[in-house]
Amino acid sequence: MEPTYLICLPFAGAGASFFKEWQQHVPEGLSILPVQLPGREERFIDAPHTDAARAAEEASSWVMEQIDGSARVALFGHSLGAVLAYELAHQLSGMEGVRLAHLFVSGSPGPWNGRESRATGLDDEGFLAQVRRFAGYSHPALENPEMRELLLPMLRADVEMHESYRPASDKPLSASITSLRGREDELVDAAQIAQWEQATTGTFTTAELDGGHMYLADGSADLLQLIGAKLSATES
Repeated sequence: MEPTYLICLPFAGAGASFFKEWQQHVPEGLSILPVQLPGREERFIDAPHTDAARAAEEASSWVMEQIDGSARVALFGHSLGAVLAYELAHQLSGMEGVRLAHLFVSGSPGPWNGRESRATGLDDEGFLAQVRRFAGYSHPALENPEMRELLLPMLRADVEMHESYRPASDKPLSASITSLRGREDELVDAAQIAQWEQATTGTFTTAELDGGHMYLADGSADLLQLIGAKLSATES
């Protein structure tokens, strides 16, 4: 299979290091490039984005610096990462030398369907409780008062970016899309992931993996096997 870059976009509150474990299970011919958004890890001092289109624009410049000449590219994003990956896909599809092979969106309704319940504007305790309800998951660092104080500005910016998100373009992609969810996800159902069919003129499929909304936090082997199989099937 022709070498392919898999550009990975994080969910709210996460950094590029989340995808480090993925390197252990990456299929042959696939190179993982996790995007590091500002406000986290080694970019902690950089102001975090609150606008998805601007985040995608910055990410597209970084991606073009990483890939070498003409490249086959796929993207993966979960929850907030799904809409960021969608915006980045639109950015990259217009770049010379980039062949956008596939978009994998996970744990997210279609890009035109915003979240009804909101956390933006709540006090710290209310905000964190709402985020836990959204995600069905809480990062252990948020239980430490000092770490919580450091992480809250970035997490608030991510949540605001997600809650205020509106697609920059209503034009569908030509690349294939696979929309995924955890089989026991109580936040995003099968009908909601099917909404992504309207975002492409190419092939559209859905898939379910074991677990809840944060199924990917339990391991990446099955997910990467699915991604590798899809990319092999769509190789041209």
